[in-house]
Amino acid sequence: MNQDIAKILYDDVGFEDITTKALIPPGLEIEAEIICKEDGVIAGVELADTIFKEFSIKTSIKRYDGDLVAAGDVVMELQGDARSIITVERTALNLLMRMSGIASLTSKMLADVKQVNKNIILAGTRKTTPGLQFFEKDAVRAGGGDTHRYRLDDAVLIKDNHIAVVGNVKKAVEKAKDYASFTKKIEIEVENSHDALEAAATGADIVMLDNMSPEEVQNVLEDLENEGLRDKVLIEVSGGINPDNIMEYVKKGVDVISTGYITHSARALDMSLEVL
Repeated sequence: MNQDIAKILYDDVGFEDITTKALIPPGLEIEAEIICKEDGVIAGVELADTIFKEFSIKTSIKRYDGDLVAAGDVVMELQGDARSIITVERTALNLLMRMSGIASLTSKMLADVKQVNKNIILAGTRKTTPGLQFFEKDAVRAGGGDTHRYRLDDAVLIKDNHIAVVGNVKKAVEKAKDYASFTKKIEIEVENSHDALEAAATGADIVMLDNMSPEEVQNVLEDLENEGLRDKVLIEVSGGINPDNIMEYVKKGVDVISTGYITHSARALDMSLEVL
């Protein structure tokens, strides 16, 4: 079992599940189902399966990551020791519901933006829960989104504080290109048209327009086009993007929209574990 998940599980259990041990005799075998109580997209099934199997609980998966589900659908069937099933129930459900909520929100937002630009990429940022970032990113993928960076070693992403220390955009991009392997893309976060032009001219692969209004984004795109630089870089927008304003950015013709909203503001998809 993943060490992070094992710690979460055993932090919840502590020394023992007092209630379950008091009420349920050892060796009692039961059957149970995990049921979805609302429509959405499933994620975290393999993770839940791993948790149950760690306790010798037999599973039969009925819905897989990325599957659409409706209220009443059975996600997984369980058979095994009653004490074990009830003890790990909450942890498995919490992770499954959290990941499915992220996948569902990602899927909904992606469907909306694809109506305007079928080639646009919707990505999750690193605004994730410490210790759960891999699983939350995996949920974004299950919903059809792009994971962006899992960790700091995935790619170069030069942010405003990096630039503040180094001195300027040009120097930051040059230093990154000198240091990083050719296998690593170089992305830089900018806040105005001048810096976007400088980043593109210096050889950045991706220019992130951070916390800009749709009108400011449009101006940057026009400036890049006028300088013959638009086709040399991917343009990503990020910062404060949510379901209420995302379409205004999509209409501007950017390549990537990244948002922390799909991880930090997703509502868990409601599910329950029912003993048969």
